[in-house]
Amino acid sequence: MGSMGGPPIMVMNQNMKRETGRTAQLNNIAAAKAVSDIIRTTLGPRSMLKMILDASGGIVLTNDGNAILREIDVTHPAAKSMIELSRTQDEEVGDGTTSVIILAGEILHLSMPFLEKDIHPTVIVRAYLKALDAAVKIIDSIAFPIDTNDNAALLNIVNSCIGTKFTNRFGPLMAELALEAVQCVAVQQPDGTKEIDIKKYAKVEKIAGGAIEDCRVLKGVMMNKDVVAPGRMSRNIKNPRILLLDCPLEYKKGENQTNVEITKEEDWATLLKMEEDWIQGVCATIASFKPDIVVTEKGLSDLCTHFLCKAGIAALRRVRKTDNNRISRASGATIVNRVEEIKESDIGTGCGLYKVEKLGDEYFSFFVDCEQPKACTIILRGASRDVLNEVERNLQDAMGVARNVVHDPRLLPGGGAVEMAVSRAIAEEALKVEGVEQWPFRAVGVALEVIPRTLAQNCGANVIRTLTKLRAKHAEEGDAGRTFGIDGNKGTIVDMKELGVWEPYAVKVQSIKTAVESAAMLLRIDDIVSGLAKPKGSQGGGTGTGVQTMQEDNDDDPPEKIQE
Repeated sequence: MGSMGGPPIMVMNQNMKRETGRTAQLNNIAAAKAVSDIIRTTLGPRSMLKMILDASGGIVLTNDGNAILREIDVTHPAAKSMIELSRTQDEEVGDGTTSVIILAGEILHLSMPFLEKDIHPTVIVRAYLKALDAAVKIIDSIAFPIDTNDNAALLNIVNSCIGTKFTNRFGPLMAELALEAVQCVAVQQPDGTKEIDIKKYAKVEKIAGGAIEDCRVLKGVMMNKDVVAPGRMSRNIKNPRILLLDCPLEYKKGENQTNVEITKEEDWATLLKMEEDWIQGVCATIASFKPDIVVTEKGLSDLCTHFLCKAGIAALRRVRKTDNNRISRASGATIVNRVEEIKESDIGTGCGLYKVEKLGDEYFSFFVDCEQPKACTIILRGASRDVLNEVERNLQDAMGVARNVVHDPRLLPGGGAVEMAVSRAIAEEALKVEGVEQWPFRAVGVALEVIPRTLAQNCGANVIRTLTKLRAKHAEEGDAGRTFGIDGNKGTIVDMKELGVWEPYAVKVQSIKTAVESAAMLLRIDDIVSGLAKPKGSQGGGTGTGVQTMQEDNDDDPPEKIQE
């Protein structure tokens, strides 16, 4: 609203809510704290589960921070920003989604006293980023390397990371599956690094029924398909020659409507004969390379099936692109786009066995016993769909951890030991910082204590006594006490070396960086405008601030969801 002695001039749309200055900052902090409080109880081995009824009426039963926040519908922009953090963390490193939200919420909560004392947000943010640099240096000094060829050590790390999950009760099974899958898809690059693409080449197939103990990793590919003609095509082939196609094995239909004018009755028979001859020619070309199995992503006609059966070739049709890529990687075959272009080198011979098996009510094709698989399928069995979904989420976390350790083989002690060591070191470092920045600098160290505190809370220990003991232990023993943390099961203080609880370096550093940087970003917001869209056809007052544009660009926030 503007006024120069005359009547007030309306610049902004009246149908909107605007928060500025201190109010906006305090509301952002309150929203972030509310989000972190939702999932605080899901941290640690004694964590609670959350049951969420999703939009489609299904039930989500989990203690995975990202899975919980993904299902929650929020309207506050700062809360949305916090939920994005856990998604980023999940995509980047696959674990630590709960820690990052709790940490960001605590850092913002500790910023309130500074804002009330009129310390400028820019000064607070500058101190936070200095503290982040100091924290990363301290973590670097605590980290130690690990041999990636030592399976027992790798298994121990993955186990400690999924020890907080639902599948913990099934012993080391999930950790073994994750490690086996990651080692299977790892490919050594010419520059010495390893490429591990879990998303593309490690497929999780969930089949309800059976026991959890029946879960296994296949050195090859499995998919929900049967051969085109089950009675006439072979369902069990040893050392098959595999041909992969990305073209239809049926007569091409006209792009649009096609009209053919026939004057003689014989011409119609000739037309059909030409179609048959074309298909027969295609099948003859395929048969000349003597494949045992033909897999195509497109359709395959009945006539083509007949000719392939006569040639003794099994066929699968309408296979997913992703499955075809996995078969290609596992068997060494090349996907061919036109039948005329097939070469002998395109045939895959790396697969040891092709078989079709019935699991539950459905038939599944297996391409297994591959020499150098580089692609795998993880079969998950379980009592119900909900259990399988949770097991899959836990498995994805475990594979993320295994991948991180293989990429960056450095470890840190778990159980809140790193956070406590960094907190103590930052408190000492804060004495060297001059001026007002010293307070926010120290606050980052205090905020890190939220992780051991929450671990103690969730297993029912006396929080104040336990944390005081842990602080004293770190202060008395100096560098030797850095590995002391909280045993999440009993709530006692133990040396993480003896307990064998370790965390990958990448997960810990990523979660602290993401938390501090997001807190810094939210603190620098001093104006929130949430405008309602102008009703269609109305010629009301314009939105001179571009609020309307913001609203239209953001499809995630339909107007009815934003609180007025």
